[in-house]
Amino acid sequence: MDPAVFEEWMMTILVTVLIGFMGFIVWDLAKKSKAGKFGTFILFFALGLGVFAFVIKSVVIAWIESGH
Repeated sequence: MDPAVFEEWMMTILVTVLIGFMGFIVWDLAKKSKAGKFGTFILFFALGLGVFAFVIKSVVIAWIESGH
């Protein structure tokens, strides 16, 4: 397997695992702090913005590299 392909797969897999783990941490934090529904929503919204930015960055980079 080409090292570049391996790196791309590991980046995708490990970032996905990291995002899932961060989701668990936020959920546990919200539960332990008794944040309620609105507080939990705000916590996950902030995490979601970071994930959304990462996905958008990947899409923009792929779009630029494709020559458009």
